[in-house]
Amino acid sequence: MTQTPAPVLRLRGPSQARTQRPATRDFRWPAVVAAVYTIVQLALAVPGTGLGWDETVYVSQVTPGADAAFFSAPRARGITLLIAPLTAFTSSVEALRVYLALLSGAGLFLALWVWKRLLPASVLAVAGALFAGLWITVFYGPQAMPNLWVALGALFTVGCFLRAARDPSDGTALIGLGAGVAFVALMRPTDAFWLAAPLAAVALCVRVWRHPVLLLVLAAGAAVGCAPWVVEAYVSYDGLLARLRRASEIQGHLGPHFAVDDQVRSLDGRSLCRPCDVPWKRPVTALWWFVLPLFVAGGCAAAMRTRRPSGILVPALTGLSLAVPYLLLIDYAAPRFLLPAYALLALPAALCLTRIAAYARPRPLVAVALALLLAGHLAIQYSVLDGAVSRNRANRLAFDRIAAELRLQGMRPPCAISGAEAIRIAFFTGCASRRTGGHDGSITPAGLVALARDRPVAFVVTGESRPPSYARGWRLTRLPDLPGHHNSRAYLAPTVRPAATPGAGPGRD
Repeated sequence: MTQTPAPVLRLRGPSQARTQRPATRDFRWPAVVAAVYTIVQLALAVPGTGLGWDETVYVSQVTPGADAAFFSAPRARGITLLIAPLTAFTSSVEALRVYLALLSGAGLFLALWVWKRLLPASVLAVAGALFAGLWITVFYGPQAMPNLWVALGALFTVGCFLRAARDPSDGTALIGLGAGVAFVALMRPTDAFWLAAPLAAVALCVRVWRHPVLLLVLAAGAAVGCAPWVVEAYVSYDGLLARLRRASEIQGHLGPHFAVDDQVRSLDGRSLCRPCDVPWKRPVTALWWFVLPLFVAGGCAAAMRTRRPSGILVPALTGLSLAVPYLLLIDYAAPRFLLPAYALLALPAALCLTRIAAYARPRPLVAVALALLLAGHLAIQYSVLDGAVSRNRANRLAFDRIAAELRLQGMRPPCAISGAEAIRIAFFTGCASRRTGGHDGSITPAGLVALARDRPVAFVVTGESRPPSYARGWRLTRLPDLPGHHNSRAYLAPTVRPAATPGAGPGRD
């Protein structure tokens, strides 16, 4: 009698079987998470929203016909390269939002996909849902800001690192590792350091992972990604050290600063908390932030009981590393700063949740409790999201009204705007922004006066502020109030002549 051979998987050793099993898991649920994330952005965070202050700086660099806003020392060109293929064809904010929403959904799918040989699909789906369910992740998905892309790049990079560490002959993983580090460095060079440093340390400390190729790929990827920033430092800032010093100065002089409490207060919907001396009005919005370390610790403890805990411990370590500069080295906060940490810490948190759901008893009661907790968490997150999006829409309407009034008063290209909110007002009016001081100072007062002799120039002030002496004799016009300000007005140079027809002159979508 012919004997039927046993399935191949049964002939493998125990460790090999465990290695193969995650790769065969159904990956549909992580794909569904990425798709839902995209749909939620398109439905809630895209319609009617306008460009923020930082976004305007980035977008102005690659919008044809726009005068590029001053690009300060800490900024990197990665996000401008990401949006350049779209802005080359249209300046529509709506088109930019849709483009980035689709791209970020695809990016989340790719970042989870590289982990399919490392962790079960159920853990990846829960991790993706935990990360994508945060209001910060939804709000910044369609925005031209680098932090979410650092988060997705970091998640992708750590997955590739683990695959390459376990199998140095995996050329695809090595290429992904180098490309991931380069991508993060292109977005934010300093974040690339906090990403690569723990990975290099792990590669050196774990004896079976001491493959020189890992360190070479990490170093090469970081060097390639940082190269444009370094070259620009020598072209525009008198060298790398000078740019680093200037970047530190703009960020409040990097050094020991305890910003944990600042980050907590910023979770109620603030895009920037600087200085963060505001009251903590809605503590409920930060409940998840205090629970997260418990789930991360639980996930790490669960991973230690498996044969390969590195799939959880390495992302946990790297996530903590990426949080260090924003919790301990700067004296202000923005919730988007910690997105890279949240993306990686979602993996151990997800493992903890899936273990609780699988093994806690009684299972029906545990399932109901987890469902209620998740529903409450999402309700809070989307309440905060609604407030943030509503403020953004109100800001867009305000800047549209201001730009329309300035065009009516005669601000037509080539023109320049200085003073309060000069960058956004100038971009939407079709003018150049020229600040005479601060971190974005790009012209001297004498230079602005000289500029006003041959083109329309406006100086915007709000509240009780007074214009500089050289603008006090210029024509005064009242403006619709700027967001968060009152008594907004513009002083128009003698070269500014009112438009012949209402609304005349080009502006931005």
